[in-house]
Amino acid sequence: MANDYTKYLPNAQKFLDFVNASPTPFHAVATSAKLLTDAGFERIHERDQWSVRPGGKYFYTRNQSTLVAFAVGGKFVPGNGFSITGAHTDSPNLRVKPVFDVKKCEYVQVGVEPYGGGLWTTWFDRDLTVAGRVIVQKGDGQFDTRLVHIDRPILRIPTLAVHLDRDSGTEFKINKQTHLLPVIATALKSSLGSDGPKEPPVLLQLLAKELGVSPADIRDFELCLADTQKSVVGGVFNEFIFSPRLDNLGMSFAGLMGLLAAVGDSAKFAAEKNVLSVALFDHEEVGSESAHGAASPIVTELIRRVTGDLQLYDLAVRRSFFVSADMAHALHPNYSEKHEPYHQPQMHKGVVIKQNSNQRYATTPATAFILKELGRRYNIPLQEFVVRNDSACGSTIGPIVSGNTGLRTVDIGNPQLSMHSIREMMGVTDVTHAINLLTTFFQDFSTLDEQLTVD
Repeated sequence: MANDYTKYLPNAQKFLDFVNASPTPFHAVATSAKLLTDAGFERIHERDQWSVRPGGKYFYTRNQSTLVAFAVGGKFVPGNGFSITGAHTDSPNLRVKPVFDVKKCEYVQVGVEPYGGGLWTTWFDRDLTVAGRVIVQKGDGQFDTRLVHIDRPILRIPTLAVHLDRDSGTEFKINKQTHLLPVIATALKSSLGSDGPKEPPVLLQLLAKELGVSPADIRDFELCLADTQKSVVGGVFNEFIFSPRLDNLGMSFAGLMGLLAAVGDSAKFAAEKNVLSVALFDHEEVGSESAHGAASPIVTELIRRVTGDLQLYDLAVRRSFFVSADMAHALHPNYSEKHEPYHQPQMHKGVVIKQNSNQRYATTPATAFILKELGRRYNIPLQEFVVRNDSACGSTIGPIVSGNTGLRTVDIGNPQLSMHSIREMMGVTDVTHAINLLTTFFQDFSTLDEQLTVD
C-alpha cells in the first residue's frame, strides 16, 4: 500500500481552514491575529509607546494587511538577537477599480485591475466572488473599516466559444483591459424596479446588504476577486492540497505555527536569549515597495523598538537571522525540461532552500548551513533549488530585507505546482515539514549561532 498520509492530515486541515478564512490579505491578517490572541499574545499598536518584557508575547498590524508577532525570550537582554521568519499575505488577483460599474452589450460588469503576475487565463469560467475591506460611515459621524466576504458565486469571466475563435483551443491570448471584466448581472435584471431615482451599482447594493448598512454609508473600499471553491485535500491517497493562494499563505501559516509551537514549549522559551518573530508582509507580489511591504522599515523598527537602546541596535542586528519563507517550484512532470537537472524539488521530500549566485535569493552557504544543520539534528528533510542558467529567476522578500537591514538571510519555501494560478497544488506532508523546520529554527538558532563564526 502507498505511504500513509493520515498523520499529516491534522496540520493540513488547520491550513485549509486558514486559507478558506483568508480570501484577501486583510482576512489573512485577521485570521492570524485570532490565532495569536487565542495563544495568549497581546495586541499592541505602532502608534503607542511599548513596554515589553522577557517572556512577553505581542503582535501588531499595519494597514490591516501586514502583521508582526514577536515573543521575547525569557533570557533576553537588549543587544541580543532576533530570530525572524518573514512571509507575505498577498497573492495575484483581480482588484475592483474605483469606478467599477461597467455596462456593455446589455450586461453589467465590474471593472477590475490585475494585481501581480497572475496566470490570468485560469480566472476564466470560475465561480467568483469579492472580498476585502470597506470604509463605512457610522451614525455618530465616525468612520470604521469593516471586512467583507460575499461567500457565494456572484461573478464570472466567460470564455469565448471555440466556434468563434478556432485558435483559442490551443492559443489562449487575452487582452487584460477588455477580456478580464467579470459579468455580475444583465442590464434587464439590474434595472427591474428602478423607475424612480437612480439606483446605486448592484455590487455596492450587495456590499451594503452584507454589511447591514446603506449604500450611501460606504465611503471607500479595497476589494479583491476570489474563487468560491474551497481549499481541499485531494488525490487518491489524500496526499495533495488543491487550493488558491498557496503562494504565500502556505509559508505564512507555517511561520505562525512554528512560532506558536516554539513559544508553547515553556521551558525552552524561558531559557531563550533571542526575540522570536514572524513578519507577514503585504505587496510582495508587486515589488514590496510600500509602507507595509518588506521594503519598508518594519523589521528595522521592530529591532530598534524592542532593543530600546540605539547603541545596542547594531549589535542586535549582527546577532539576528531572517528566514525568508516563500513557496518554491516543484518539479513539473509535464515540463521537466524547465528545471535544472540536478536541482529538482519534489513534493513530500522537504522544504526547499533556494539559491541564486546573482542574489535573486539571499541565501549564502553560511545561512543555508544553519537550516541544514537544524534539519540534520531533527531529521527534517530539505531540498535545494537553483534555476536553470538559461531561465530568468524570480525573487522574494529575502534580498529586500537583507539589503535594507544587513540581516543574515536564507530563502526557503515548500514545493508547489501551478504557482500564481487561481488553483494551486502542494503536498500534504510539506505543511508539517515546514512547521517542524521553523519550530526548530525558533527554538535552536540562538544556541547554534554561538557554534558558528563567520566574520
